[in-house]
Amino acid sequence: MTNSTSTTAAASGTARAGRREWTALGVLMLPLLLVSMDVSVLYFAIPAISADLEPSGTQQLWIFDIYAFVLAGLLMTMGSLGDRMGRRRLLLLGAAAFGTASLIAAYADSAETLIAARAVLGIGGATLMPSTMALIRTMFTDPAQRAKAIGLWSGVMTAGIALGSVMSGVLVQYFWWGSVFLVNLPAMALLLILGPFLLPESKDPNPGRFDWPSVPLSMAGVLPVIYGLKEITSEGWHAQYVVSITVGLLFAAAFVHRQRTTASPMIDPALFRGRGFAPSVVLNLIGSFAMMGSAYFTTQYLQSVLGKSAMEAALWALLPSVPIGMAAPLATTLVQKGVDRAYVVTAGFAVGACGYALLALADTDSLWLVLVACGVLASGIVMVISQITDLALSSAPVERAGSASSLMETGGEFGGALGMAVLGSIGTAIYRHDMPASAPDVARETLGGALAVADRVPGLAATAREAFTNGMQGAAVAGAVLLAGAAVLAARALRGICVGDK
Repeated sequence: MTNSTSTTAAASGTARAGRREWTALGVLMLPLLLVSMDVSVLYFAIPAISADLEPSGTQQLWIFDIYAFVLAGLLMTMGSLGDRMGRRRLLLLGAAAFGTASLIAAYADSAETLIAARAVLGIGGATLMPSTMALIRTMFTDPAQRAKAIGLWSGVMTAGIALGSVMSGVLVQYFWWGSVFLVNLPAMALLLILGPFLLPESKDPNPGRFDWPSVPLSMAGVLPVIYGLKEITSEGWHAQYVVSITVGLLFAAAFVHRQRTTASPMIDPALFRGRGFAPSVVLNLIGSFAMMGSAYFTTQYLQSVLGKSAMEAALWALLPSVPIGMAAPLATTLVQKGVDRAYVVTAGFAVGACGYALLALADTDSLWLVLVACGVLASGIVMVISQITDLALSSAPVERAGSASSLMETGGEFGGALGMAVLGSIGTAIYRHDMPASAPDVARETLGGALAVADRVPGLAATAREAFTNGMQGAAVAGAVLLAGAAVLAARALRGICVGDK
């Protein structure tokens, strides 16, 4: 039994979703949660994997990073492909690939096999993420219900990244490292069984030819930039990483030029003619910048400054999730009660700026202040992301829902990598400035390096922790200024925009 929904009817209808659609949303949320968890699920599993498979240093990096790289590189391709072949069909194919790759990864007997399986997981994730958002756009034609559904989508995505590290710690402690992949199988099986019955099929009725040359162009535009930004965060501003970013930007320019000139582009430039779409992409990038930029510091602060074990740090980091779970529903309720969306998004950025301001007050013994700051910051950003995602999808034609979703998610990937690189560089510069010239070279590079040799230099650990905290404070001030500016930008860019404005 299948359920096919006409794109035209979905675009024009205003029927309210019933039990079937909300049940379908629940089915979509579980694999979405797991896809987002896979970004961080190896945090605690890597030591066990290293002991078992004995990967080289380069292989270990690829085991960790290949998933995010492939995911980011293929989002636009899969979003456009879903618009053409059908979002449900692509979703189910992605679920099958994700489940199969999870099984292979769980029982991998070599580093090469695990890297290949993680790459296929990235491919599957790239099909699942834009397809779920596009299907929400199709199933929930009533604006109020769609806003609630997208709020849930945003909350699940944010929660998944936080839960991934905790789940991996628990599973690795009581089972073996492959169990972090096996937990994906029940969710994917449930989606494959119930998806054909509950999910409507939808696609662009006149998609044109698929723009195959844009596939390598899009990947060449995304991957070198993401790679360069990630490496700058950990290794500093070396020439090869700047060159990588520059090459990626050149390919990105070529990709944009092709989309503007080809008869059947992968990403229709007409998407950006909707008044709400372009501001949503930009504001989403800024929100992701702020969220991931703070995570770079807070995870190190909990472990290296406060001395928490990895498991303790992950459990403490769950506490900010409590207010985060209420942020998106609150934002949706305010908009539905008549508050201008521009004001809600502006308030979200202002709340996020307050979170960064609190983080700037932290010293070397400020556990609760840091947790509160993280909760305030993340709550504000979730308010922003839930509203601008709804605005972006509502501004885009329903037949372009997959492409619109993929653009939002690709912008989020860029923003996250940029936030870690820029704020991380600010913090590192302050750290190195505050470390005494007499400290060992390795100690002047990173806090981890300082702690590794602290037993040989009296007082070094305390000095390094204080220098790191000073760096975190400086980066937090920069983050607060950025979000305050984003609040002003949102107030101006979104003023007077109603859903559906063209």
